[in-house]
Amino acid sequence: MHAHCFSRTFLRLAAMAFVALGFHASATAQTFTEYTIPTTIVTPNANSITPGPDGALWFTESGGNRIGRITTGGTITEFAIPTSNAFPFTITAGPDGALWFTEQDLNATKIGRITTAGAITEFSVPTANSQPTGIAAGSDGALWFTEANRNKIGRITTGGTITEFTLPGSFGTNRPFGITAGPDGALWYTVTGGNKIGRITTSGTVTEFALPNSNSGINYITTGPDGALWFTEQGAAPHRIGRMTTAGTVTEFPLPTTNGNPQAITTGPDGALWFAEGNLGQVGRISTSGAIKEFRSPGGGGTPTGAARGPDGNMWFTNGFKILKLPPPAATSTLVSSTLRSAAPCKSARPRPRSPALSIPAVRP
Repeated sequence: MHAHCFSRTFLRLAAMAFVALGFHASATAQTFTEYTIPTTIVTPNANSITPGPDGALWFTESGGNRIGRITTGGTITEFAIPTSNAFPFTITAGPDGALWFTEQDLNATKIGRITTAGAITEFSVPTANSQPTGIAAGSDGALWFTEANRNKIGRITTGGTITEFTLPGSFGTNRPFGITAGPDGALWYTVTGGNKIGRITTSGTVTEFALPNSNSGINYITTGPDGALWFTEQGAAPHRIGRMTTAGTVTEFPLPTTNGNPQAITTGPDGALWFAEGNLGQVGRISTSGAIKEFRSPGGGGTPTGAARGPDGNMWFTNGFKILKLPPPAATSTLVSSTLRSAAPCKSARPRPRSPALSIPAVRP
């Protein structure tokens, strides 16, 4: 190998190693900022997080029975939920300028609404012990939610009227979990026990797709910037990030950390998908082509669960009794990559293999 080729190859390998480990030229691009939740009576167990219409981020405290609000500057305010031990789980912004959340405890079984001023209203779900879990705003101006313990999808208007739709299969096996508004105007949801992804139109028509991985442990789901559905799998190792087209074709990408326990997933400001990893205190980033990077939170502790794109261009995550902020390192990573590509390739260069992925059409049961 020529001397100049050796030098460039060494620099390329060094840059790849630094990127794989989460190091970048700018310290800001890889530095987490931590904010501790004030509640100290019990472990807050911050869970879901979402951007609000007021320029702040709102999160659920499943253990503290509160809804939290954090400004992009790090100021936290907490609001107690009227129902005791409600176990608030998922939160999302509604079309009415308020935040809507699920109360998962079997003794609560409610959908909550909180204004940006902190006023809370609760609505009881008609089916008792249904365990409302995921929630998302639909294209019809209503909120849609999953009922994990009764195999149903619920719809609630901003006025509080609830309609329920029973899904195929039995509630003992099928546990609908995550839900998101799809690019096609329908709602897409995950079925953890049934190992499926479902689609429900705003009129209630249901279609379900069986996943190729028989023990996927699928849970959270979101719509990606590429018009596909992206979801997390925490079943059989290796844990994976999955992608499904609206036609039902599934591609799965194994995580570098075999048992990363991926949780919530969302689109970031850099055009990639970002997700929390419940094990080892990590968060991850996956490009729409399947390239994955993982980032260790300070001290490598905690259990990151929620993920949200902030109005300040940063990624925000819940992590037990803390909220984490991480500036996306995409600009730095792109600079390194473009620098390497700008040089003419050596004659001995070989194309780098792509990340392993498996594409299989999903099967309708």
